[in-house]
Amino acid sequence: MSADAFRWPDDCRAAVSVTFDDARPTQLDAGLPILDEFEVKGTFYVVSQRCLGRVDDWVRAATNGHELGNHSLRHSCSGNFLWEGRNVLENYTVEQMDEELAEASRQIEELLGVRPKTFAYPCGQTFVGRGIDRRSYVPVVASQFLAGRGFRDEYLNAPTFVDLAKVGGTEMDRMTWEQILAHISRAKERGQWVVLVGHDVRDEGHQGTRCEVLKRICSHCTDPANQVWIDTVANIAQHIQDSRACESG
Repeated sequence: MSADAFRWPDDCRAAVSVTFDDARPTQLDAGLPILDEFEVKGTFYVVSQRCLGRVDDWVRAATNGHELGNHSLRHSCSGNFLWEGRNVLENYTVEQMDEELAEASRQIEELLGVRPKTFAYPCGQTFVGRGIDRRSYVPVVASQFLAGRGFRDEYLNAPTFVDLAKVGGTEMDRMTWEQILAHISRAKERGQWVVLVGHDVRDEGHQGTRCEVLKRICSHCTDPANQVWIDTVANIAQHIQDSRACESG
């Protein structure tokens, strides 16, 4: 698809998604009220077991139009983080990951009443195995989901080129509003999609998105004068996919 042929809705010049990982309580207690104040729909990548104490709250979030995505069953990352050995990616096969992600989606649907459309790679890591047996599990994500979101990637997303199975994620935790605005401004210059990634919503901690920063993001992106479309990962990915289908058809 040519860059000239692609259009964001309503003459917008860029797109932004606000996403959070791990189903942390501060997302419900501090993050959702901010998003709802500005009528912004966020994407929350959940692990079903971490939702058990707040099931009604997560169901309410989904009912209000927020996206609940898949963040795997065990949040497996590299063993170099010195986490529990049986869950590390180096000990997985592609087949095991395929089964786990399907089971994670089944559990989320059973518990929260929604079937996840998109996935977020835990720790942003996309491999299983080691050495000559190391494999990407991006194809697994491509087969099960509309989109897969990365973390701490060095690029924003060009809608005519991005691999929807590995969408670049830009860290939001600890960032100032000025740093976030720089990403959004760059995206507007190039017609790109910024996918912001946070964890807790609080004013301290290395994995905390500051409340004031989240408010500034929502305020800026909902002002029509700024020409930014802010929506869930699923909705923006669907627009990209539909635009590509129209162009090829």
